[in-house]
Amino acid sequence: MESDLKPLIRALRDFAQARNWGQFHSPKNLASALSVEAAELLEHFQWLTEAQSRSLPAEKRAEVGAEMADVLLYLLQLADKLDIDLVDAARRKMVVNAQKYPVPVDPPA
Repeated sequence: MESDLKPLIRALRDFAQARNWGQFHSPKNLASALSVEAAELLEHFQWLTEAQSRSLPAEKRAEVGAEMADVLLYLLQLADKLDIDLVDAARRKMVVNAQKYPVPVDPPA
């Protein structure tokens, strides 16, 4: 089954190829760039209270959305380089997490 992300991954591949960026897109470099973008995302929440982080003004939400897109795009490029289907990997991880962290059962009264 083809992942829902495949068209976006192909578009990213074409985008990088048109600019001759493939030479820079090793898994190591993409993972590093991903980390930098994740830090830039976190920067928007630095010093905010929990309540403030839940109710961002429209302009700040747009900036956060752009940083989230950067994180996603680098993650997709990394997955493409390593031939990892992220949708499948995420589904498998959710199964592992459900087994690792089962829903607590109320103790008998």
